[in-house]
Amino acid sequence: MTWRPQYRSSKYRHVFGKPATKENCYDGVPITRSVHDNQLCAANPRFIAVITECAGGGSFLVLPVHHTGKVDPHHPKVSGHRGNVLDIKWNHFNDFCIASCSEDATVKIWEIPEHGVLKTITVPWKELQGHSRRVGLIEWHPTANNIIFSTGYDYQVMVWKLDVPEQVIKNPVRSISVHSDVVLSMSFNTDGSKLATSCKDKKMRVIDPRTGTILQETNCKSHKASKVLFLGNLKMLLSTGNSRWNHRQIALWDQEDLSQPSYSEDLDGSSGVLFPFYDPDTHMLYIAGKGDGNIRYYEISPEKPYVHYLAEYRSHLPQKGMGVMPKRGLDVCSCEIFRFYKLVTIKSLIEPLSMIVPRRSESYQEDIYPMTAGNKPAMTANEWISGLDKGPVMMSLRPGSKVDTYVELGLKKSPMESTEMHNSRSQPGLSQLIQRLETKDGNGRKESHPTLLLPSTEENGSSASHVSNGQLDSPHCSPPKTENELRQMFYKQQEEIRKMRELLNQKDVRIKQLELEIKNVRNSQAPL
Repeated sequence: MTWRPQYRSSKYRHVFGKPATKENCYDGVPITRSVHDNQLCAANPRFIAVITECAGGGSFLVLPVHHTGKVDPHHPKVSGHRGNVLDIKWNHFNDFCIASCSEDATVKIWEIPEHGVLKTITVPWKELQGHSRRVGLIEWHPTANNIIFSTGYDYQVMVWKLDVPEQVIKNPVRSISVHSDVVLSMSFNTDGSKLATSCKDKKMRVIDPRTGTILQETNCKSHKASKVLFLGNLKMLLSTGNSRWNHRQIALWDQEDLSQPSYSEDLDGSSGVLFPFYDPDTHMLYIAGKGDGNIRYYEISPEKPYVHYLAEYRSHLPQKGMGVMPKRGLDVCSCEIFRFYKLVTIKSLIEPLSMIVPRRSESYQEDIYPMTAGNKPAMTANEWISGLDKGPVMMSLRPGSKVDTYVELGLKKSPMESTEMHNSRSQPGLSQLIQRLETKDGNGRKESHPTLLLPSTEENGSSASHVSNGQLDSPHCSPPKTENELRQMFYKQQEEIRKMRELLNQKDVRIKQLELEIKNVRNSQAPL
């Protein structure tokens, strides 16, 4: 048997968890004692929200991110529900808008004042009434503005459109009735064209969120999923749950074939629910167990063995729930690539936990901060309902930079867009707005890359150009004239260089492995 070195080149091999100091934690927070298996906490670059314990009705606390230290026990709350609050989620595109769902069978959308909650808020901006039983989960659409999904104990998944004049909305855009039991988790793919759900009936489903039709469904009996997650653009799903022997387990699935998992691993025999968190920019997966003090983290690759264990953060403080800061709220100067907010019930404490890549330089590290999803919607609610799919509007995390104007467009097009494409023959460059570049990787597979759109000179510009591999694809396009265009081209070139360096490093490691194997074979065949 030949020996294989266990070393694998990765810039995230030495990532470590750095808990905040006592003065930088949120102390004295009356965290809810609810046994509902949700994260119970939500964060954005301005505020952190946590579901709290209260007598009668339901409420949650909204604190400015920098308002650390001892929290006033009489701090004003958001308390407009008649039952316990079960889930809260910030709007991806509005840092002052948060949604909550409750045991009173309603979903409410709240507007938070710019300076925080200075007095108790009881009147929501919108109230969604459609569920017949308590609502356990809510999820905002990742790219369309004012679209939110909710699911409850009536086994329905409801799609809501918020940009309507009514304050109380009683009719959802669509009600999806394909589940036979309570939905335990929901997750969207990158452009929001597919919705994955895990259900108490031990099945996972991939659903078209517009029509409600089931695209894929699991029939595997060896894995009981509790949480499911789309892994960015890898066309894979990750689920956490229990094995046939009741061990906590993670499993990886091909999103086009859910008959059997591509990879599965038993973690331990504890009973707490495993919360998965995935960072599509670094391809890192974090697994945090409810009631555990540790967080395991892995690196995901599109090729076997898919999951590469990195390390484990250990703490003696068990977490009841976890909040996650969006990438645009991280401290890039300290090489922070992920931030958790641990809810420690036994100490009434919210503890920020930063995942750090150790670097000596204090300057901006471009190789660990690729372009990431920004806070600008890619389309309106009506565009999404009409059949349009678009990827997120990307932005750079470099300090001082603004949101870059390029989006990854989906392959589906609305009827209106098809008409525009027909008319684009008389409008040079308009067809380039929906072009996707296809290249081949080292294994001969086709790989799609988003088109980089340069800003047009006119508001309704009749021409647009795109940049691929740092070069203008259209021969009629002029070189970049503005600093913004030049910066976009530079970022794209740096990303391509980074990918090529990673590929070269992987090839070098593989060459060394083969050389060692050849040497071992020769030694085994040599006469004694």
